[in-house]
Amino acid sequence: MRLFLLFFITLYSNALDIQKPKIYEKNKQNIQNWHMSEKLDGIRAYWNGKELLSKNGNKIYAPLWFIKDFPSFELDGELWTKRDDFETIQNIVLDKTPSKEWEKITYNIFEVPNAKGVFSKRLEKIDSYLKKHPNKYIKIIPQIICKNETHLNKYLNELLEKKAEGIILKNPYLEYEKGRSNNLLKVKTFFDDEAIVIGHNFNKEKKFKSLIVKQKNGVIFNLGGGFSNKQRENPPKIGETVSFKYYGFTKNGKPKFASFLRIRENE
Repeated sequence: MRLFLLFFITLYSNALDIQKPKIYEKNKQNIQNWHMSEKLDGIRAYWNGKELLSKNGNKIYAPLWFIKDFPSFELDGELWTKRDDFETIQNIVLDKTPSKEWEKITYNIFEVPNAKGVFSKRLEKIDSYLKKHPNKYIKIIPQIICKNETHLNKYLNELLEKKAEGIILKNPYLEYEKGRSNNLLKVKTFFDDEAIVIGHNFNKEKKFKSLIVKQKNGVIFNLGGGFSNKQRENPPKIGETVSFKYYGFTKNGKPKFASFLRIRENE
């Protein structure tokens, strides 16, 4: 257990101090005139002016030809190919030996960290840079002004029909701020989170039944839903990080109706 705790602490100790969204709760905030954009299901990447880093502060081994014309100022965005393609993206981006497959990847910007001004002014900084230094690998995620709750739901349904993950809502009137905030919200039809595998449960026939996983907040629970027959034959290993979806919490604070989504390599 001591070794596991050391692994758990080390894994998250280098995490970057960056903006993180909270879950949107209907009718809890006035979102009129906020900016909304598609939440891309890729690998989040922070450009510090010299190299790309994962949200956990680990180096992303992008090819030099991919990043050679990136700006000297910071960027935050998603390395992405297309919707419903996460496994491909993960295999390309997290390979320590970068391949030609990076040609499929684009860096989709949703923030210019530490730049001065409100949100639109910060995005203008990268927009101006790209006008002077065109780059086919850098894109700015389109932002839409949210009129009201009806507009939000309509846009969400349109995206879900196209197999998108959801929406990010952002208060556009503030200077850049770090950490988790009520001014940055993710909108989905379900919640999702990550946990580390610490054990396995098997039935009487010694067939895989469920994972024993531990969340960052220390909550431990069994994750048994969402696995294909093939995945049950070779379930995630102890020490691996898994993503799961859920629908609220039980009275004991455990994710309700949790279902496995995928293995998340330690970015």
